[in-house]
Amino acid sequence: MTAHQHEADHTPAQPRLLGPAEIRDLAEVLGVSPTKKLGQNFVHDANTVRRIVQTAGVERGDTVLEVGPGLGSLTLGLLEAGADVIAVEIDGRLAEQLPHTVRLMQPGTSLTVIHEDALRVTELPGAPSRLVANLPYNVSVPVLLHLLEHLDSLTSGIVMVQAEVGYRLAAEPGSKVYGAPSVKAAWYGDWRTAGQVSRLVFWPVPNVDSVLVGFKRREPPGTEAERRRTFELVDAAFQQRRKMLRQALSGVLGGSAAAASEVLERAGIDPQVRGEQLRVGEFLEITRALAEQPGPPAPGPLA
Repeated sequence: MTAHQHEADHTPAQPRLLGPAEIRDLAEVLGVSPTKKLGQNFVHDANTVRRIVQTAGVERGDTVLEVGPGLGSLTLGLLEAGADVIAVEIDGRLAEQLPHTVRLMQPGTSLTVIHEDALRVTELPGAPSRLVANLPYNVSVPVLLHLLEHLDSLTSGIVMVQAEVGYRLAAEPGSKVYGAPSVKAAWYGDWRTAGQVSRLVFWPVPNVDSVLVGFKRREPPGTEAERRRTFELVDAAFQQRRKMLRQALSGVLGGSAAAASEVLERAGIDPQVRGEQLRVGEFLEITRALAEQPGPPAPGPLA
């Protein structure tokens, strides 16, 4: 009997998702205790899983990237919707088990597991167009920015993150939670919050609230070199977010408040505003003004 035939013989009438009992059984079999270090909190509620998949707009035939699939709750929901799933998992035991769980509960579906740290991934097979993930909370922003930087095929996504982080990603200038992640995320696209998620759908129950955050990619406003320089300015501005830009950026715009003011004015930015008031495009204007800064006069002809 071929593997394909074997799977077909055991195809359930209704595709199954993981519930609380299955989650705990799997974890016990694998000897997995969810760790804070890896930011592991496993979703065990099928309704929540289907809501995430639906909110993400996943359609049959989509190639979806999932980061941190864990025991497979969301993976099974994505496969149930007809997606081809590429799952990146840092935990070796979980990466090894996931294909077995899928074969048992949803045979005949398309899953590729990559055992790797998502922060080291720079290319993937299958060019995934959507990112749908319950991101490890301790690295959610670095992972998001890294994937958007390196995977041009990603055009949209829904991620579940710690509420505080989610609101920051989707924040507008002037908001109390607007920060460096807000500006950097906006370089890649438009962000929105897409609903809260109860703590009770996780095992173990986390001590923080969670939200869904959606993004839609658009063309970047500048070049890759401009992005790197702009992100440096953003970091400097928000390291001292209570200071005026002419002070906060003095270290990267000429070494003094006067030199920084000159660059800011050339960019059309009031030197007395704070970083939290600027959009990503305005930070980019500062980058471009700095690049156009006249250098020292060229030496004259030798006598």
